[in-house]
Amino acid sequence: MDAGLFTANNVWMMVATALVFFMHTGFAFLEIGLTRSKNTINILFKNIFIITVGLLLYYAWGFNMMYPGFEDGSSGIFGFAGFGIGAPENGMTPGYADGGYTWWTDFLFQGMFAATAATIVSGAVAERMKIGAFMIFTVLYVGLVYPIVGAWKWGGGFLDSWGFYDFAGSTLVHSVGGWAALVAIYLLGSRIGKFGEDGKPKAIPGHSIPLATAGVLILWLGWFGFNGGSVLSADPELTSLVLVTTSLSAAAGGIAAMVLSYILYKNLDLTMFLNGILGGLVGITAGADQMSPDNAIVIGLLSGIIIVLGVALVDKLKLDDPVGAVAVHLICGIWGTLAVGIFGKMASGAQFMTQLYGVLIIGAFCIVTSGIIIGALKAITGIRVSKEEEIEGLDLHEHGMDAYPDFMND
Repeated sequence: MDAGLFTANNVWMMVATALVFFMHTGFAFLEIGLTRSKNTINILFKNIFIITVGLLLYYAWGFNMMYPGFEDGSSGIFGFAGFGIGAPENGMTPGYADGGYTWWTDFLFQGMFAATAATIVSGAVAERMKIGAFMIFTVLYVGLVYPIVGAWKWGGGFLDSWGFYDFAGSTLVHSVGGWAALVAIYLLGSRIGKFGEDGKPKAIPGHSIPLATAGVLILWLGWFGFNGGSVLSADPELTSLVLVTTSLSAAAGGIAAMVLSYILYKNLDLTMFLNGILGGLVGITAGADQMSPDNAIVIGLLSGIIIVLGVALVDKLKLDDPVGAVAVHLICGIWGTLAVGIFGKMASGAQFMTQLYGVLIIGAFCIVTSGIIIGALKAITGIRVSKEEEIEGLDLHEHGMDAYPDFMND
């Protein structure tokens, strides 16, 4: 391979890595914006913990669990290539990964994805989960569950051999986090005051919609690296197509959610608009490289509709999800994965069934594993803060700090 092309590929992958890293700023802004100011430090602490410990766990064993190099005849379910990371003989040459990038870039790009699954859970359990319990959950879920599931497709495991397709992680990243979020909010219970005596959901407004809006725009920007980097090279035709389909789906998702929420509730709800954008982004992620612009718009429109109906369903089930993580990451993640078998280059009945089998298998595994982890924590240490701590705020009781101190009294 030409040295200039190899360098260009690797530089684009490093830029994409930086964009995915920046997405954690977007998640943090979105989560603190949609929750109350008294829990801001707690949410920021969780987000910083997730990215730091996530990278270290991925270095220690996660990368080698996700890419174990399954041998011929292997079941393709579990493998392990050893602790730590060290570049193979051709890891810095165009002979590695078809010249798309070097070994070190490969590790760092994949490592940025690893922490995202736990970040999804962070928003769903906001304002009521003990920080210690969340940290233990993060270590186990990011360190073990995520790389095992990732190996089944991206690591050449059994789902890959079946023909299951997930370009950038509608299922392997987003629904992996979404399933755990669903289990966690079920086991945690709702925040005080979320559901009245009549069982109807009550709005608990976030303290900074401007921050939430900035978070969504940052996430949209970061998705250019999330999806665009998943091309695994700087291929100009495919990369540009992926960025187009990603953006069109996001835009369509936002518009659909805005319109449907207005029809149903006679209100131009900005938070629903924002979550519609995120739903469109999650929905296109599984097949961003397979879709035409027309396909992407249809996927986005349906994602936006799913968001509005999904949020209503979560409320109807009396589950408390402060940021809409279940609707955005789980339900739209499932939809986006199935959409690969309906639209685009891979559409067929057989492909749809393969996608469905993959969704069901991964869903069952994530429900069981997250249920065991969170259920055990609930039984052993407890996972929910006390009523007093919840009312006064987790910042004060878990961290002894205030995100917005009154400087006039200093």
